Amino acid sequence: MPKHWLVTGSTKGLGRAIVEHALAQGDKVLATGRDPKALELLEARYPRTLRTFRLDVTDAAQAAAAVDAAIAAFGRLDVLVNNAGYARIAPFEQTDPASFRDQIETNLFGVVNLTRAVLPIMRAQREGTIINISSVGGRVGAPGLGAYQSAKWAVSGFTEAVAQELAPFGVRMIAVEPGGMRTEWGRTAHSQPLDLLPEYQSTVGAMLDMMERFVGNEVGDPAKIAQVVFDLSRTPALPAHLLLGSDALHVFERADAARQQAAAAWRDVSRSTDFDAVDAAHLSGSQFE
Repeated sequence: MPKHWLVTGSTKGLGRAIVEHALAQGDKVLATGRDPKALELLEARYPRTLRTFRLDVTDAAQAAAAVDAAIAAFGRLDVLVNNAGYARIAPFEQTDPASFRDQIETNLFGVVNLTRAVLPIMRAQREGTIINISSVGGRVGAPGLGAYQSAKWAVSGFTEAVAQELAPFGVRMIAVEPGGMRTEWGRTAHSQPLDLLPEYQSTVGAMLDMMERFVGNEVGDPAKIAQVVFDLSRTPALPAHLLLGSDALHVFERADAARQQAAAAWRDVSRSTDFDAVDAAHLSGSQFE
């Protein structure tokens, strides 16, 4: 049976690839973005199954209106893909407060706004899939990406927590955590000239230098990631997190090994804060076990 989608950040990159793949498989899509005119040619190819909507995901009222538009067009909504997002590479100290806040608003509260708007629909349907495009940067940190990765860590945590609330009534939620993709993300992330303070040259400066080599050579294929996202919409049991890309696996595995090593080294300190002779029986069977 065809499914009915709402995809944010649909005008380019991964969002566009997801929309195109879903349409090619016969599904119906409400594709959203700040400039939906960029979707006009695609809309002409799929006049019966594609609708577009101008959406700033940071605006909760617009998010609710987008969900209403999807229901008006299709009668139901099966899949929400929270894809809209961007980054600006800069040291935290040199990041303008407005820029930091806007990255948080877009990358995190965009997810929150759309999820809040869609849940009453999916709860009433007793089914639905919410796919949050996070990042391997939602598992590890890198210099220069304090705002972006703070948001992505929050998206991945939000997904893991809320997925447990939704499972009893048939709504699934997953955080997809890709590595680098050949989209406009990298070019946008380091597109603003920065008079870098010399103290940050060895960290954020090195990150900016790496991006010069990285952009255009990312290992992630947006079309293949779109295929995975489509398959997730048909998969009954989903993990809370899904890393995509050999680079994402490499970075995460290295970071996770370092965390485990640090946890072992500091285990005695971690335990030292308990009351003496504490009884932890109440934790049996809980999430803290």
